[in-house]
Formats: sequence, C-alpha cells, structure tokens
Amino acid sequence: MKNYLALEDLANKDLYLVDKKIVVALSGGIDSVALLHFLNKHHPGNVRAIHINHNLSKYSNEWCTFCESLCNSAKIEFKYIDINIKTSSNVEENARKKRYISLTSELREDETLCTAHHQEDQAETFLLQLFRGSGVAGLASMPKIKSINGSELYRPFLNISKQQIIDYALTNQLDWVEDDSNLDTNFKRNLLRIAFLPKLSSAFNGLVKNVSRSAAHQGEALKLMHDLAKLDIINFELVINNKIQVSSLAKLPNRRVVNVLRYFIAKQDFLLPSNKVLNELISLLSAKTDANVILRWHHYEVRRYNNELYFFDKPFESLNLPCPYFDSLKNLPNFEIRFRLEGQRIKLKGKSHSQLLKKVLQESNIPPWERDKLRMYYVDGSLRAMETIGEISEI
Repeated sequence: MKNYLALEDLANKDLYLVDKKIVVALSGGIDSVALLHFLNKHHPGNVRAIHINHNLSKYSNEWCTFCESLCNSAKIEFKYIDINIKTSSNVEENARKKRYISLTSELREDETLCTAHHQEDQAETFLLQLFRGSGVAGLASMPKIKSINGSELYRPFLNISKQQIIDYALTNQLDWVEDDSNLDTNFKRNLLRIAFLPKLSSAFNGLVKNVSRSAAHQGEALKLMHDLAKLDIINFELVINNKIQVSSLAKLPNRRVVNVLRYFIAKQDFLLPSNKVLNELISLLSAKTDANVILRWHHYEVRRYNNELYFFDKPFESLNLPCPYFDSLKNLPNFEIRFRLEGQRIKLKGKSHSQLLKKVLQESNIPPWERDKLRMYYVDGSLRAMETIGEISEI
C-alpha cells in the first residue's frame, strides 16, 4: 500500500501534464497499462492511446486486440499501427527507432507523447551505455522530457520504481499481457535485468535508485555541455544557414570543437557517430580549402565545401524547391527543363560578356553536388533562366 500511495502522490507533485493533450504509447504490458489508467484517472478526457504492433511475436495480434478492448472499455480513443522490422543483428534498436518514428508521426498538434519508462529502465539504460564505453550523452540515459522528431516526449514514471507500478496495478485490479520476449536473454537488456541486476541489488543497497541518480547527474552535466556549445555557436558565429563554419570552429580548443559537433549533430536528430568517425570529422577541419571531402556513417553524410560543413540525413538529393523562374516560364509554349552541359557558356542578365557556367556556379558558392541538378529553363529552344542563378541566356 505504501508504494501505491507513493505513486498516487505523484499526481499531486507532477503538474506538467495539466491541461495537455496526452498520447500514451500502449504496449499492453503492466507498465503502459498502469500509465494509461493513471493518466486517464487524473486527466480524464485528455488521453488517447496508440499501440505499435511490431509483428515480431506470434502473440502480436492478440496484444493489439487486448489494447483495443482495454481502451474501448475505458472509453479511451485508440489507434494501432502495424510496422515490420527487418531481421538484423540489432532488432531491439531497429524496433525502437521505427516505433518512435511511427508514434511521433501520428501525433496531432499540441499533443505530448507519454511512455511508461521507470526507474529500473533508467538504471538498465545507464549500465548498458556504461558497458559500451559511452560518454556523458550516453550515460545521461533517458531524460524525463525531450524533443523527438519535432514532437514532445514525456516520461511521467521515470522516477517511479517497478514495484510501485506493480502495486498500483494490483490495487486497481488491472489486466495486462506478458511479452514472451522479455525472458529472452539473447537481448542484452533482458540479460542485464534477469541475470545481473538482482545479484548486484542484493550486494548494493538501493542500487537501482542510486544508478538512476547517477544518470540524472549525467543529464545535468549534458545540459551544461549543451549550454557551452550554444554559447560557442553564438559567440563565434559557428553555424550559418545550418552549415558549420570550418575556419571559426577550428580556432576553438579541441574539446570544445568535439562538444559543438556532438551538440549540432544531435540537434539534427542524427545518431551520434562513433569516436572513430568523430575523429575523422575533426580531421576534415584541417583539409585543404578546395578539398571535396565526404564522410558517412549509418545513412548520414557530411560534406565539406568552401570552408563549410554540410550535413545530410541521407545521400543528397535535389529537393526541387519552389523556383520563381520556373513559375513565370512554365506555362509558355515549348517550355523545357534541361541541365547543364560540360563547357557550357552563359551570359547573365545585365552583363555584356559571356562566362563559363562552371565559373558562375563556383562564384555563386554552389556546392559541386548541387550543380548538375540545378534546373535550366528553355523556351522555344532558347535558355531563359536557371534555378538559383536567375535570368540568363546561352552563348
């Protein structure tokens, strides 16, 4: 009963979700079922649930049906999303990424996504990151609130113990499902939870609570590092039009260079690179000014051009953004779109002489990977304008 009352006391202390529209990530397990019940009790009418069917277990459809029935009986709006995970060496990570992408893409305006992560989850995450040799960002583990894919994620139970959740569920006579994969010790998190944490907890009093406290300390340290990165970016004008200015960044001490790069990459919602890749990225800062350097990790990409670092979350593709020259010419008879030719010469509007198109593009500071994708607009076979460059004629 003491644990149950401690959880109820949370409702009086945590006012963050008051008057907010709430979406609960509902798996059907005891943690998310308790969270849904708790939030619906204290924020009635402001809660709905989304269930992600990973299709990884033979019971997946049964869990989905359970979640739908649970929400229907409580008159809570419910939606399920089917996703499919490719078999790989890291099913857990791939499932997590796809789950969050699916959840956040379904959020409506001004909705907050809530997950049922608790104190033991935090301790497990901290230890997993520790065993991987992670730095402050990894050891900070899970923040209580964060921005993810442009949406807000909140973890109301992060400082609540698993036992408090169990007591709450039993007291309120809640039903839930058990995920059979939670007993599979081939997953590192399960191995830690089943084989190691109980033994460690018996040897160290308050282990889970203390480890979670360490994660919170690392979270505060990470905030200070982010504060420094933001100050450096502003004071030294390190980022212009979402591109890092190489010359300015290279003047900072190496530890602050690393801090800025990690902060900037995280703000792009990219996975952080390994130390090896990060060191290669730092080496780009000293490359020759005219070097056309490309660095890749996962499906991300960094290119350097004209003392600027360009970051992409996939191999670069022309976005074909709205172009005023296209809009003004597209309805004329015999309108065509072409692309530049090797050795092509053009004459800019207001100029008396022609220039090599290559030189014009260089002087306009257009990166090499964009040049061949710029649209050129012809009418009756005559060049009239070029995307980004403006009105021109062909010689």
